[in-house]
Amino acid sequence: MKSSVENLEPTKVKLTVEVPFEEFKPAIDKSAKDIADQVNIPGFRRGHVPARVIEARFGRAAIVEDAVNNSLDEYYAEAVRENDLHPLSRPQVDVTAVPVNNGDTSPLVFDVTVDVRPAIAIPDPAGFTLSVDSVAVSDNDVEERLTALRERFGTLKDVERAAQDRDYVTIDMEAKIGDETVDSVSGVSYRIGDGNMLEGLDEAVTGLEAGGSTTFTSTLAGGDHAGEEAEVSVMVSNVKESELPEADDDFAQLASEFDTIDELRADLREQVGKDKETNQVHAARDLLLDELRKAVEFPLPQSVVEEEISQHLQREGKEPGDEHGEEIREDTERMIRDQLMLDVLAESFNVNVEQNELFNFLVEQSQAYGMDPNQFIQAAASTNELGAFASELARGKALISALRLAKVVDADGKELDVVGVVGEAPENETVPDFAAMAEKVAEQQAKVAADAAQAGSDKDDAEAADANDAEKAAKPEPKKPAKKAEKAESKKATAAEASHAKAEGTELFNPATAKVDEVLAYVAGVDDVEKARVLEAEKAGKARKTLIEKLQS
Repeated sequence: MKSSVENLEPTKVKLTVEVPFEEFKPAIDKSAKDIADQVNIPGFRRGHVPARVIEARFGRAAIVEDAVNNSLDEYYAEAVRENDLHPLSRPQVDVTAVPVNNGDTSPLVFDVTVDVRPAIAIPDPAGFTLSVDSVAVSDNDVEERLTALRERFGTLKDVERAAQDRDYVTIDMEAKIGDETVDSVSGVSYRIGDGNMLEGLDEAVTGLEAGGSTTFTSTLAGGDHAGEEAEVSVMVSNVKESELPEADDDFAQLASEFDTIDELRADLREQVGKDKETNQVHAARDLLLDELRKAVEFPLPQSVVEEEISQHLQREGKEPGDEHGEEIREDTERMIRDQLMLDVLAESFNVNVEQNELFNFLVEQSQAYGMDPNQFIQAAASTNELGAFASELARGKALISALRLAKVVDADGKELDVVGVVGEAPENETVPDFAAMAEKVAEQQAKVAADAAQAGSDKDDAEAADANDAEKAAKPEPKKPAKKAEKAESKKATAAEASHAKAEGTELFNPATAKVDEVLAYVAGVDDVEKARVLEAEKAGKARKTLIEKLQS
């Protein structure tokens, strides 16, 4: 199989694929067999009908058409791999040549027009210096961590006072939109300050005693009316506070592997320090992404942007063309730009996503969506979104890979040990040659520009030829029918002129300056030597497949 790429735009190509008959024939034979397995023909057992009988009954064209439909995806995928393309949209296929007739051993030829990822050069992350805030572990940080640990071992007791921050309350709630009750819950335990229920709930229940109630307005977070405002009534059944154990050696032995509270505090101080270093790395990662956004420029395929906006509107139940589409356009373009850039980064570092990594990532995502992990993973699998999650994970890993090369310092000028926080790079990961990447992208961009210039030149030539044809059509010249003898003399004269031109070194007929029908009209009046010369000139020039076939016939 042969394939070639013509760059129509920086983000769009035409892929021409030519499959020799010898490679395509097994697909034709398989289609004939598949049809034979599905039909009943008197005198033959199902599945044992000879191909010639199938052809006679259904026609060879139907068999070949079935073979084309069944094999195009495979040929297209192979051509994409051979030419290192990254399609971003649904391909538009135009089959230009099919060996339909018996005895026809010409190749299957088809063109595919598709949006692709443009050439993207990533600068060397080692050239970036990223500044993050300084961190220091205070005694208050340690005490907050110790208090959180004590709360895990605390006991709840009823109090006869108004509810306050960090108290536990048992509540009943009812949400109404207008006169319709859209949701209600009863006997729910909630700790004031957690902020993981309705917005405004903390303020509403603070100050209420057991038996007290109030109403407030909030935006619903889930259900059929998610995003709508509702009037919420809340009643507090009881108020409890957590009674914490004393922070002493006994507690240290109960809650940890340490014998003394001082040892526990020292361990908590180390934990807080590591957490703060992790937060510094996360901040540096975000800064690196911002720097890459500034340094990397490339065009976006607008059809991909429009498709993403269309899907977003559809998910929100909005009509195509809704003004919300323009509101999200900038964010959509940034999201697509980030994805394409990080995909290149992941490929450059040879980032792999292990199955256990993907599983853990999906569990984290399920928690963010407030769903059961098993249900979340099953839903992702049923909607074929596992690949999208794997790609998102790979992009995150690629950004960390780049961060290992960058220099990260805090406000005090202290360099952060990124590798010490995120770990060493996996064994299969490779550090890209960023200079070579830039050179390759420059070559690709030059080729795109050259193809665009050639396409513009061809268009100008075509328009000029069409204008010339129109002028000729407007002033037709009467022609007398030539007799056979006159035609023969004309051919001899033309051949003689070509030979004379060659001998004298004058300019020969150039097929590249003529349309297909003009070339055919010319070669009809020359000898075989001149015809062969024109054929070779066409192959070396525009190489128009249709014209070459006609010149060879």
